[in-house]
Formats: sequence, C-alpha cells, structure tokens
Amino acid sequence: MELNDPVLIHWMDWDLLSRLGAAAILGILLGLDRELRGHEAGMRTHALICFAAAAMTVSIIALYGQLDGTRMDPLRIFEATGAFVGIIGAGLIVFSRGQVHNLTTAAHLWVAAVIGIACGAAQWPLVVVAAIVSLLLLTLLRLVEDKDDGRVLGRKREPRDGEA
Repeated sequence: MELNDPVLIHWMDWDLLSRLGAAAILGILLGLDRELRGHEAGMRTHALICFAAAAMTVSIIALYGQLDGTRMDPLRIFEATGAFVGIIGAGLIVFSRGQVHNLTTAAHLWVAAVIGIACGAAQWPLVVVAAIVSLLLLTLLRLVEDKDDGRVLGRKREPRDGEA
C-alpha cells in the first residue's frame, strides 16, 4: 500500500497555526452568546466544532495536494461536516409544550462549522464577514425579538401602572 508522505512537526508554520487558532478563537466568540444565555451548546461546543471543521479542511486540502487530486473530491468535507452538525443539531432541538427550543443554537453550530471550514481554507474575507454577521445576527436580533415579546434582554418586563 502506498501512503502519502508524512508531514513532520517542524513543518508546522504560522499559516497552519493562524488557520486553526482563528477557528478556535472565533468558535469561542460565537458560543459566548449561547453560554451567557444558558443554552446547551456554549463556548466549548462552538469552539470544538469550529476548530474541528478547520482541522478537517486543512487536512483535506493537504491530502489533495499530496495526492495530486487523484480520485479525490475535497468538497466532500462539506458533506461530512453537514452530516455531523446535523446529528448534533437534531439532538439539540426539542419540541415541548407547543414550542420549538434550541433551533437557533443548532443553526449557530452550523455557522460555526462553516466558519471553521473557511478558516481551514484560509478564506479570510469570508471568515471576517461570516463571523461579524453571525455575531450581529445573534445579538441584535435577540434585542429586537425580546422587545417584541415585551422582554428586555431575556427577562420578562414588569407591567407599568395601567398596563395589564
């Protein structure tokens, strides 16, 4: 059996560390909102998914380059990541008392995986835009939803005088 050449530890460089490090840090930041609100998938879960997606992407890109693209489809990384995050997301989503819970958390895990893939592929403009937009969506839209429900930052607003 013919194997690819090993990648020695002294070949580790700043490019690899920046790809994986950015994924881990962004995963932590993406999970911070969920953690602060007491949801199931918090900083550790988001960081691990984002980091794992980046590591898988770096690995598949390196293997593709080493094997000269013979009988290999590097885009299958999206399929594997999607299936894995789908399983985790399905386990998080709960239907209770006529309401769906943890749907946003499951969707946010998918965003963390996509950002991890982008970090692994060193698609830095995509990483920046995706991280900023997802953080804004989570925080700003939460404020809008809370005001619409008569709540402020997740807490039920006390009725004022004259309100029922």
